[in-house]
Amino acid sequence: MTGRLILAGTPIGDVEDASPRLRRLLVEADVVAAEDTRRLHALAGRLELKMTGKVLSYHEHNESARADELLDVVESGGTVLIVTDAGMPSVSDPGYRVVTRAIERGLPVTSAPGPSAVLTALAVSGLPTDRFCFEGFPPRKPGERARTFELLADERRTMVFFESPHRVDQTLAAMAQAFGADRPAAVCRELTKTYEEVLRGGLGELAETAAQEQLRGEISIVVSGAPQRETATTAELVAEVLSRVAGGERLKEAVAGVADAAGVHKRELYAAALAAK
Repeated sequence: MTGRLILAGTPIGDVEDASPRLRRLLVEADVVAAEDTRRLHALAGRLELKMTGKVLSYHEHNESARADELLDVVESGGTVLIVTDAGMPSVSDPGYRVVTRAIERGLPVTSAPGPSAVLTALAVSGLPTDRFCFEGFPPRKPGERARTFELLADERRTMVFFESPHRVDQTLAAMAQAFGADRPAAVCRELTKTYEEVLRGGLGELAETAAQEQLRGEISIVVSGAPQRETATTAELVAEVLSRVAGGERLKEAVAGVADAAGVHKRELYAAALAAK
């Protein structure tokens, strides 16, 4: 008889967001694997629940080594509940590795859906929600962070990031540099908690605010996707090429520069410019 591996969402702030199903699973599960067992016991205390199963630590440093131990319980018919400090397991939190191992072993995996900082921040940001992507925590090193944002500069979907309050000012400044100071964004902190705050505006403005004020708590940053570029006609591109040639630039170099900027094929633009010349 095979049991179940269940990933459960826990409150990201307000304890009243704990679902009835989460409450029941915390009481009934044979094993509760928690990112931080102290926080789990504190949550159970606030919910006035008494967990009857075994409580184990399951965090980024032991999740690979402990996966099979947890899945052995599932294989023998037990229920294993995976919870993190806040939100959904495996979303910038432990959980992914035990899920992939369960799939390899042919064991059932399900979820008890719950709060998510990603979706909550997206919903209250006021930015487009039809298409979005989650980019997690940006790199800590300035060089790597700048390169990451440079690669995302043309991303059309709304982007959601997590960030530490100690680096949020640097991150917003780097975003303003890569995406443009006027790119709409929202800084969401302490979501669902007493001091919840959502700051909205251009990235440059938000970077200045973060540099002046010490933003505290759990922070999510939502950034609008890149605006669609206006597509220039072939005639307009050829005119720009010929203008650069008239200024002393070689035809091949002028074509390469204009083609790269416009995102068109160099060979086709070269042929059109040569014919016009």
